[in-house]
Amino acid sequence: MSIAQKHIHEIQSVYFIGIGGIGMSAIARYFLSLGKTVSGYDRNETAITRKLVAEGAVVHFTEDVEQIPKEVDYVVYTPAVPKDHKELVYYINNGFAVVKRSDILKMISEDAYNICVAGTHGKTTTSTMVAHLLRDSGFGCNAFLGGISANYQTNFWSSAKNVCVIEADEYDRSFLKLNPDVAVITSMDADHLDIYEHEDNVKEAFRQFAGNIKSGGLLLKSFGLDRSMQVETTVTYSLQNESADIRAANIRMSEGGYFFDAVLPDKIIPDIRLNMGGMHNVENMMAAVGVADYLEIESERIKQAVASFKGVKRRFEYVIHRPDLVFIDDYAHHPEELKALINGVKSLFPGKKMTLIFQPHLFSRTRDFARDFAQVLGDVDQLILLPIYPAREQPIEGVTSNIILDQIEKKGNKILTGGEVLRWVKDSFSTQREQEFGEVIVTAGAGDIDKLVEPIKQILIK
Repeated sequence: MSIAQKHIHEIQSVYFIGIGGIGMSAIARYFLSLGKTVSGYDRNETAITRKLVAEGAVVHFTEDVEQIPKEVDYVVYTPAVPKDHKELVYYINNGFAVVKRSDILKMISEDAYNICVAGTHGKTTTSTMVAHLLRDSGFGCNAFLGGISANYQTNFWSSAKNVCVIEADEYDRSFLKLNPDVAVITSMDADHLDIYEHEDNVKEAFRQFAGNIKSGGLLLKSFGLDRSMQVETTVTYSLQNESADIRAANIRMSEGGYFFDAVLPDKIIPDIRLNMGGMHNVENMMAAVGVADYLEIESERIKQAVASFKGVKRRFEYVIHRPDLVFIDDYAHHPEELKALINGVKSLFPGKKMTLIFQPHLFSRTRDFARDFAQVLGDVDQLILLPIYPAREQPIEGVTSNIILDQIEKKGNKILTGGEVLRWVKDSFSTQREQEFGEVIVTAGAGDIDKLVEPIKQILIK
């Protein structure tokens, strides 16, 4: 069976290998919203899989050919699934239509007006901002996101309007299968070098992505990115660089968020309120406002939508926000993301001691960026590293969290397991923290460090 044999609306049954992944679950929810039969496998039960089951999906957690459906229209898998996965091998060997997540996303979006947000970092927050602005303003969109929107507690929603907001993932070059009407590019730093080998290949992939923009479409890119990357309508955005076409001006910090004016090519929207920390998120919102303005959404509706944006789970998420104690959780796992996170915390909470608990993600990324991690993490008052989260990788000899810690001169930093972190929070941090000026504690990483957030919160609020 070839991928072109069924139109997306003719599909009746889909099986997902890795259904609990953030990108996979969004597509599973899409098919559930159409009333299709959805089932899948994942290694572990999570909040996402539990919610999928509640929404009508059938999910199992044992790699077992006996449990999989034998009559499905498509089997969808992610590149992170091992090639020798028993279920994947069975479906391939028995002639089923087996496709990558990027293939099915291409099919979904082929007949739609597509707003695709790409970037080595910033894409999840920015795509969620764009989707929220379109939904809250009444414009409408289907959203396929790589994070959980705090406004709607989901990474997918549908709309009668044939507009898709898609987080365009550069991993495995997946985003090259998309054809945007509007493409946003937030950043093009070296990452996923296990796929791309070196930074030049990363940048070339983004140039190819920009080249996929439909005739007459818009490229909205962060100011300073590859100037050769141009389409007929190219617009730049920035935090506050006056040479950019779109930027923020008159930025004022207020209660963990910001007020600012949005300077657009033909107008200014004054006194916008963003209830989210991190100056990098003001820049992300400028991209979202730029998209909304390009779609001719009224300025007042844009302003109201920004003010109602509650953020994205694990993106500068306030877990506790009190004068004496701030607890922030963030997905940052690349040196540039950590730099933005740390700078955001320092600018919003000057004078407060900052403790960062960071879990490195992937052996290859830790090896490739150990020096950069050390340079960025050396700027916090106290650092606790967890062991590396392997995700899809096997261990690499000599690569542990120590290769970061050993390059930081500041004393008192340490490596702890998850259980040891909880004991440290209870026995040391809680009893010795600064009361007069207050402290900030931050958890960061893309692995399973999120499982520590609620236990840490419960210890701290007692």
